[in-house]
Amino acid sequence: MIFAKIKTSLIGLTSVDRASLSLWRCQILAILRIELSKNFWGRRAMLLYLLALVPVVILFLLAIVDPDGASDISRDWNSSQQAFVNIFDALILRSVVFFGSTWIFMNLFRGEVVDRSLHYYFLAPLRREVLVAAKYIAGMVAAAVLFSFSTLGSIFFLYYARGYPANIDFLLDGGGWQQILAYEAITLLACLGYGAIFMFIGLFFRNPIIPGLVVYGWEWINFLLPPLLKKISIIHYLESHLPIPVDEGPFATIVAPTAVWISVPSLLIFTGLVLTLTAIRIRRMEIRYGME
Repeated sequence: MIFAKIKTSLIGLTSVDRASLSLWRCQILAILRIELSKNFWGRRAMLLYLLALVPVVILFLLAIVDPDGASDISRDWNSSQQAFVNIFDALILRSVVFFGSTWIFMNLFRGEVVDRSLHYYFLAPLRREVLVAAKYIAGMVAAAVLFSFSTLGSIFFLYYARGYPANIDFLLDGGGWQQILAYEAITLLACLGYGAIFMFIGLFFRNPIIPGLVVYGWEWINFLLPPLLKKISIIHYLESHLPIPVDEGPFATIVAPTAVWISVPSLLIFTGLVLTLTAIRIRRMEIRYGME
């Protein structure tokens, strides 16, 4: 009799859990449709498209408009690859992805507060942790699509300047596909890490500009920091996966790259912790539009 009651309780608990998971999944999908529409077609989306096009246009000009630059790429492929990794590090990672993630993820909650629309979510029969998860996923999808295409478009024009036969040989026999996948994976990891930070900042700080500038400055001076402090940054773990080491200049502190099996789980754990803190914060959040 006792075992029968325990079994019945477990079956009932399982059915409740399944119902909850099904409800959360439906709620996340509903929020995703709303948030993706805002991220791709909203009034704030135009800036993201322009930002994502910047590196593509620069590589396009070097490959198409400047024939001498294109011939230089064709003649000295190794130097061109080194130049591209510097462009990728300084322009795409530290500027385009950084500021794009700032714009997307800070506005997930801060933008709702400014528009005085966050209370609609809070009045809905919806767990706030589910809201955090859905908004973060929506931000990740938008950032991943835009900045992955930005990276891929930049690589395309780098290869275009070199010509078709040489590119085919490099892609098939020179490790070209591995380099492309590495650049794309690094871009996605950057969106993952920066997205969690700026979602956290946008929710915790009434004026997110100052903490955003602090993070930006920390990432930019990373090459000057001591070895221990260099590892307290996202850019260090991203640069550890670059297919070609980036030239940080004569004043940089030399630190060995962090292995993939350490850096990727570290970024994932860091993202999970930040999202957990965000979920805890939003459970206690009260909306006071008049104070914004």
